[in-house]
Amino acid sequence: MNRVFLGLGSNLGNREENLKKAIELLSEKINIIKLSKIYETKPVGVENQPDFLNMALIGETDIDHISMFSFIKEVEKKVGRVERYRWGPREIDIDILFYNDLIFHSENLQIPHPRLHERDFVLKPLMDLNPDFVHPVLKKSIKEIYKDLK
Repeated sequence: MNRVFLGLGSNLGNREENLKKAIELLSEKINIIKLSKIYETKPVGVENQPDFLNMALIGETDIDHISMFSFIKEVEKKVGRVERYRWGPREIDIDILFYNDLIFHSENLQIPHPRLHERDFVLKPLMDLNPDFVHPVLKKSIKEIYKDLK
């Protein structure tokens, strides 16, 4: 089984229902082990938009990282995500934060997530899940990365 950490966010529509629906759909191919608390956060990039609800999860899956990426895109579509513009509002956004200790980079996917160490809205939920998890590139624990952000 593969261990995956996902980050979820929503700032359009019924944000809580969007997160709930996404988790329900994700559980079709992911055994969800732990969910973080939900945090309300300010948007990053384009700031003139509604606040986000953000959370993260740890799960186990038997699908590979490429299939996981495709599955996530399907889930986002089923929840009602409409592609608008980079950093814009969204019904749901799901990112692969970590996939085992994999370091992977392609045109459409980078694992670990390339900017999670800069983002409070990702690190807070990760602190709920596993503060001692070591980032495979930075070689620091989540709690060390979070402390460095402050």
